[in-house]
Amino acid sequence: MPRSPRTAPSWALLLRLLALLRPPGMAEACSCAPAHPQQHVCHSALAIRAKISSEKVVPASADPADTQKMIRYEIKQIKMFKGFEKVKDVQYIYTPFDSSLCGVKLEANSQKQYLLTGQILSDGKVFIHLCNYIEPWENLSFLQRESLNHHYHLNCGCQITTCYAVPCTISTPNECLWTDWLLERKLYGYQAQHYVCMKHVDGTCSWYQGRLPLRKEFVDIIQP
Repeated sequence: MPRSPRTAPSWALLLRLLALLRPPGMAEACSCAPAHPQQHVCHSALAIRAKISSEKVVPASADPADTQKMIRYEIKQIKMFKGFEKVKDVQYIYTPFDSSLCGVKLEANSQKQYLLTGQILSDGKVFIHLCNYIEPWENLSFLQRESLNHHYHLNCGCQITTCYAVPCTISTPNECLWTDWLLERKLYGYQAQHYVCMKHVDGTCSWYQGRLPLRKEFVDIIQP
């Protein structure tokens, strides 16, 4: 997952970096660090809602000696949530052709809509991979859709830490513990779908779900 929304240099370089970062012994697998949807949006340069019109395999660079391939998806942009200052309307997005380099397979020529997060390269092209947050729009909760417009962007100063086993403790006042894996054995569970790590006026952060209280399991773990 990218650590900041800074513009990436080129997709050819990104492909090489993904290959270098691949863990030894996992030549046929993509490995990504877990991240809450809020983190994905905060750390991505772009977040859009779109439909996939078509796909085409293209060279990764103009160098004839470079055998790497990319998939170029033609998209219909429905709404942009982040990235306005770099691009206005996205027509194509690019992803590695090789699944071991975290290439993304999306459904083209269908009615399915996606939330896509990714990087904007130095030449203005949009690059995505499996370590970004990419979800069918219909799978997003109401709070997630609402947070794309407001809550996620406004609370990027909060730190979200994945909790794998008890005891889980916070190390800074602006930290929220993400417990979906601990409670449900999956990353994008109830907390990812229905909570935002929100910053308060005193600089501290805590989980927020509108008017609804935290579930008892969260209270027991997060507020000992």
